[in-house]
Amino acid sequence: MKDSVSQMNTAGLRRRRRWLWDVLAIVVIAIVAGWVWNGLRPAPESQQNTVTVERGDIEKTVTAVGALQPKEYVDVGTQVSGQLQKVHVDIGDRVTKGDLIAEIDPTRYESTVRNDRASLQSLRAQLLQKQAERELAQQQLERNQRMLAERAVSQDTVDQSRATAKVAKAAVAALQAQIAAAEATLEGNLANLGYTKIYAPMDGTVVSQTSLEGQTVNATQSAPVIVQVANLDVMTVWAQVAEADVNKIKPEMAAYFTTLGNSGRRWRGTVRQVQPTPETENNVVLYNVLIDVDNAEQLLLPSMTVQVFFVLGQAHDVPLVALSALTADPSAGPDMFRATVLTEQGVVPRQVQVGVTNRATAQVVSGLEVGDRVVVDTSVATSAESAAGQRNGTRRPMMPHL
Repeated sequence: MKDSVSQMNTAGLRRRRRWLWDVLAIVVIAIVAGWVWNGLRPAPESQQNTVTVERGDIEKTVTAVGALQPKEYVDVGTQVSGQLQKVHVDIGDRVTKGDLIAEIDPTRYESTVRNDRASLQSLRAQLLQKQAERELAQQQLERNQRMLAERAVSQDTVDQSRATAKVAKAAVAALQAQIAAAEATLEGNLANLGYTKIYAPMDGTVVSQTSLEGQTVNATQSAPVIVQVANLDVMTVWAQVAEADVNKIKPEMAAYFTTLGNSGRRWRGTVRQVQPTPETENNVVLYNVLIDVDNAEQLLLPSMTVQVFFVLGQAHDVPLVALSALTADPSAGPDMFRATVLTEQGVVPRQVQVGVTNRATAQVVSGLEVGDRVVVDTSVATSAESAAGQRNGTRRPMMPHL
């Protein structure tokens, strides 16, 4: 009897277990079917990733890295050799044209000038003597010529008098030439004496000093630089632009730049010159582009590193759309793209013409209106941005070598 009851209990337990496994299998199948259904079913329009066409400003730029230098500067040096006796300015001092900057020891040049003046005085005294001898020889010649008419002297005496007068005249001319040469030598040595005092050649600021008091400078082969004076009221950006972008940049083109110390402020100027001589750095060909900028506030200093933006195109208060929402359509034209617009009736394809573009945004010329919701297809976003990047000609800026 007990065995019969035990068998019945075991059979019931097995039936309950089988029933639980069947329920569990049904639940798993239902969950998997739901996942598959949700994956195959189109996503609701409200869940699609979209961007809205908005109104705003856009710029198309070429970027480069550069450095600031004064537009006008002078390396103030010495034209004579000697000991640098005194420097009257310090770095940062403002000077006016004609201000005394430094002095070279003048002792040797003063001695040379005194010697020249003494030699000149001696020559002038000799000239007076020779002029007197010339006058005497001329008088004797005239007297002998009168006496020859009266046959009081011979022709030979007259000829000797004439030769003596010519010699005296030549001696005067020779001394006059020596005096002229001595005067020229004196003028040169006076100039050298004047060069021992070094004056500012322009208004500006002392930005560097390369020679110190007590140092001996040698001007035999080249003029040693004492200080550099620069006009900091106008600065020049020396930007190095890659060869792929330089043809897009023209004189008088608008540009702006930021400094490392004040990246929030834009300094604006215009391109003054695109220098035709390139520099090659790490096998990259770079061209110097010069931009002048007003520096009345004296906030820009020499050798500051700047990030430069050359404005190739710009538009203000125009419809803008993200490039990730556009697909390039080269067959329709270089400025033509395709877009999918989300409307109340569903998604609608559009052909879009763009104007100014940068790496992320495009100006809408036609095909879209402000407020349109454009579907973003991440699979084609990269191609649209790549196409716009090629149109913009932008590239990673490179550090110039100035």
